[in-house]
Amino acid sequence: MEWVKALAIAAILVLVIRYFLFAPFIVDGPSMEPNFYTGERLIVNKVIYDIREPKRGEVIVFHVPDEGRDFIKRVIGVPGDKVKYEGDNLYINGKKVDEPYLAESIANAKANGEIFNNEGTDRNFPNANFTTDVVPEGTVLAFGDNRRNSKDSRMIGFVSDKEIVGRADIIFWPAAKMSFVKHG
Repeated sequence: MEWVKALAIAAILVLVIRYFLFAPFIVDGPSMEPNFYTGERLIVNKVIYDIREPKRGEVIVFHVPDEGRDFIKRVIGVPGDKVKYEGDNLYINGKKVDEPYLAESIANAKANGEIFNNEGTDRNFPNANFTTDVVPEGTVLAFGDNRRNSKDSRMIGFVSDKEIVGRADIIFWPAAKMSFVKHG
């Protein structure tokens, strides 16, 4: 009987932790390369945004109802920010912003005489899909780190706070890459 009690308590603890505090997430697709790769497993902190709002540069996981799945992207703009993304240049509230997590990728593209962000009607922001440049209250603007190959807010729109699962905090698999996620 003691074993049954211990197993029941353990199962309840796992359920509480899994559904209310932390959740695993598996990266699927190239949209966050070179910072995250397909198959990497992360731990997502589900309670942090119950305590405070997302900040620029944080890596978040959120539901995309139209896709029926979760995405992982980086917060680019928070409510009230005026955002412009053109070529490889990001401007927030009229000031150019450096993106250190993209520095190597942008440098490699420039070395090849290219821009990192491919040209196209939906690659810059605002664009034909979303003409407003101010992030509305209750939402964030989120882009993938691999701007050439990312379906993100430039195509799907602003991310509602209600759809955010949490912040990616730890890479736990593969074991060789185990580390805390670098935000901003």
